[in-house]
Amino acid sequence: MPFAGRHVVLGVSGGIACYKSCTLARQLTEDGAVVDVVLTASAAEFVRPVTFEALTGRPVLTSLWERDRALAHIGLAKQTDLAILAPATANVLARAAMGMADDLLTALLLARSGPVLAAPAMNDAMYAHPATRANMKTLAARGWQFIGPEIGPLAEGPSDRPGRMSEPDTILAAAARLLVTGGGGGGRLAGKTVVVTAGPTREHLDPVRVLTNPSSGRMGYALAAAAYARGAEVLLVTGPTELPLPLGVTAHRVETTAEMQRAVQALVKKAHVLIMAAAPADYRPATSAATKRPRRNGTLTLELEATPDILATLERPQPCVVVGFALEAGGDGVAKARQKLQDKALDFVILNDALEPGAGFEVATNRVTIIGKAGAPIELPLLSKRDVADKILDAVERALT
Repeated sequence: MPFAGRHVVLGVSGGIACYKSCTLARQLTEDGAVVDVVLTASAAEFVRPVTFEALTGRPVLTSLWERDRALAHIGLAKQTDLAILAPATANVLARAAMGMADDLLTALLLARSGPVLAAPAMNDAMYAHPATRANMKTLAARGWQFIGPEIGPLAEGPSDRPGRMSEPDTILAAAARLLVTGGGGGGRLAGKTVVVTAGPTREHLDPVRVLTNPSSGRMGYALAAAAYARGAEVLLVTGPTELPLPLGVTAHRVETTAEMQRAVQALVKKAHVLIMAAAPADYRPATSAATKRPRRNGTLTLELEATPDILATLERPQPCVVVGFALEAGGDGVAKARQKLQDKALDFVILNDALEPGAGFEVATNRVTIIGKAGAPIELPLLSKRDVADKILDAVERALT
């Protein structure tokens, strides 16, 4: 996990979006970070310090004048891996841009030389005001990173302009990436291009009927999110899915296996890593009707033909680490996966069982075996698909030269 063992300062300034900061503090803590929350006086009017203390298990800092903590802001400014400011109100952005240090949070920010991630949250007119934009430009020139704001309902009602603070998951994704790209300790994926395929494909019998499979795309999307968090440029080739697009990735949406084949072939020329996590349809109707076929009683016989085998036909103009998936349904899975590894010139194949409870299609967990060209297979326990993605990327990073 990107936050395990990391020390994070969460600065909370006074806006209604403070309620999201509670979720952010809890998720950071659950992901293994040591979280010190710094509240402004106005933030404490929205959420009491004891709430954050209960969520993080650590005392909350609210004042420069606390007994025995006169230099706490200096220690936190210099010793922590990352400072997150969420919400970042127009007021605190203005004070930080001017170099003010009249409370604990602004003093900490002025003393800090490490990475800062700010999540602006304010009325849409306040965000659009030239003063706010100038303040953000000043802070960006000093190395601050920003996430959001987004368009959505504000405290005063609906809005079609930016102002709403990004959701905690979005802030977490940006924070994880910043720890790699701006906070030191970057892995081998930082600066690399990773192409990931995800989801099913659909092969049309007619305009309203398709051949497909139950793939949700969760595994591929988890891999894309995890690669982005490690500093990679991520190109996601995705079949039809209802999943929200992971933060920071560039999506190439496709419908059929042939479309996925063309997209992968076009993108692989700049890939350092290719991860084929999609579940493309293996067969398509030999003919596809231009209009809806009328329903008839009795049987219907269809003639099917094979879709393109994307990996088997892939031309690789430059060396890259290639990861394939082998979805089996019990019986001699490792041997079949090893054969796929050899036949398709893969560096790794990820074996999982479509019939195992909690693994395979349409679930949030998976249990896989990572099989490489050398060494013993790595059997993982049942994990969340994001945790599985990180284990796969650990293996990929070890293989990168």
